Parts: sequence; C-alpha cells; structure tokens
Amino acid sequence: MNYLYGLLLAVSVFVPLILSFERNLQFYKNWKHLLPSIFTIATIFIIFDIAFTQKGVWGFNPKYHSAIKILGLPIEEYLFFVIIPYASIFLHNTIIFYFPHLQLNNRIAKNITLFLIGISVIMVIFNSEKAYTSYAFTMFGLVLLISIFGNNGLMNRFYLTFLLILIPFMMVNGILTGSLIGEPVVWYNNSENLGIRIITIPIEDVFYGFSLIAAVLLLSDILKVRYYGKQLANTDEHVEK
Repeated sequence: MNYLYGLLLAVSVFVPLILSFERNLQFYKNWKHLLPSIFTIATIFIIFDIAFTQKGVWGFNPKYHSAIKILGLPIEEYLFFVIIPYASIFLHNTIIFYFPHLQLNNRIAKNITLFLIGISVIMVIFNSEKAYTSYAFTMFGLVLLISIFGNNGLMNRFYLTFLLILIPFMMVNGILTGSLIGEPVVWYNNSENLGIRIITIPIEDVFYGFSLIAAVLLLSDILKVRYYGKQLANTDEHVEK
C-alpha cells in the first residue's frame, strides 16, 4: 500500500485538472497567476513541514508512501501543497462561477475576521508550548490579518466556499490520519496539539488548511491585479499612440 498517499492526491486533482479546460469555466486561464502563488506559499509551508517533521511534531508512515524522500519528507508531501490548494481553489472558483451572488456583506465578513483573529491570538498565547497548535493558529491569524489589508471581497466569499471545500478536504485528511485504514499515513504527536480530533483529524488541520488555501488565494489575487493591470496599461498606451 505504499502508493496510498500518491493515489489520494491523484484522485483529488484528477477531476479539477480535467475540468480546468471546460468551455464555460476555463479555469486554466488562471494558471499564470495561480501556479506562482501555489508554489510560493507551498515553499513557506514546506519549510515549516520539514522542521516539524525533524522535531517529531508529526511524521509519515513508510507503509503508505513511496521511498523517495527529500529532506525527510516523502515526495507525496511536497505534492500535497500543490495539489490540494489547486483542487480547493478550483472548487472555490466553480462555486463562485455558478453562484456569483454567494457572499457575506463587508460588515459581517470584517467582524468574522476580527473575531477569528482574536481567537487565534488567545489560542497562541495559551498554547505556546504546543508546536502544532501555536503554528496553526499563528498562520491562521496572519492570513486573516493580511486579508484585512487585501481584497475584502475575496474573504466575503471564501468564508462560505470554505465550508464546501471542507467536505473533500476532510475526506482526504480523514484517510491520511487513519480513517478507514489500519494505520495513519500521517501521524501526529498529541503532546504538540490540543488532542481534539474530528474523528481522526486534529482540529488544527482545519485552521491549517484554511490558511494554506486562503494564502494562495490572496497572493493569486494580488498577482492577478498586477498582471491584468499591466495588460490594461499597455493597451491604453497603445491606444494613445
């Protein structure tokens, strides 16, 4: 079963990748700003992933992944930070495409953001000795703080779409953490987290996943504005000439 981790990732990305070329969605047109964002955010998360793996905060069961390792991480773990954000953002964009009016108003979204930042600060202060808990909530709070100064409209929608993204995210994560199989693909040191599980999934994974996907979305939105802004500027110059 040393192909299980890779199989889960392949299943996760298969449909989003195929439908990226669907005539109406044309999601592939987002690649020019989405892929650089995914690889940038993935690099940040992987650095911490390597460090926490070395410290025993979590680890990987060799029975479920390939023998290829880079800096202590199986190759599938690197692919996780590319495939899961891609599949999640594909779902986010698809939901928005078919339900364009699905969003919270600015006041509600901002209040939610401020409340969640407050929760993050409290969790970090009272769990500073737990590496995964403090890390997950630090990243969560930072992403939310950045979103305040970024595109508020993006978070207005993401708070809602994330509830649907959680469904496949939790299914994949459930198997990775031991649901439906004999042993977990990814194990966690419970002394480094709250010890609260959603079936087999540490509660921190929800906030960790939110931060990963939201960070990619925020960066992608910045790059998209810069790209299309530059394109429009070039068009204007051409017209003026």
